Amino acid sequence: MNLTDKEKIIELRIKGFGYKKIASELSISVNTVKSYCQRNGLSGTGNDRCKNCGVLVKQNPKRKKKKFCSDKCRLTWWNSHQDKINKRANYTLTCNHCGKNFISYGNKNRKYCSHSCYISASFCGDENAQ
Repeated sequence: MNLTDKEKIIELRIKGFGYKKIASELSISVNTVKSYCQRNGLSGTGNDRCKNCGVLVKQNPKRKKKKFCSDKCRLTWWNSHQDKINKRANYTLTCNHCGKNFISYGNKNRKYCSHSCYISASFCGDENAQ
């Protein structure tokens, strides 16, 4: 087994692949993959690893299972996987100041599309405010 095989095993193991799947993909023995993984801390299901960087995540007993090792990894992963976010609370509203339509996520009571419209309507006494 060469260095590229070892790197590929680590990569596939972090993605959640099993020993048999990795062995068939790399055309090496299942026992070789299994022993390499056990020697290098990659045994088990791989579910206790960070979804972003693959670092082992320390779980707290009787708590919700952690998926990420840090807030930085969590934000990085979610920002790069926007398609997996279930955005059900999108509201199309009209700005009270400029009159243009905008989308508000999670708050159907917003009145202004931006901070500048809020400031203009509240403090400048602009006649465009409705």
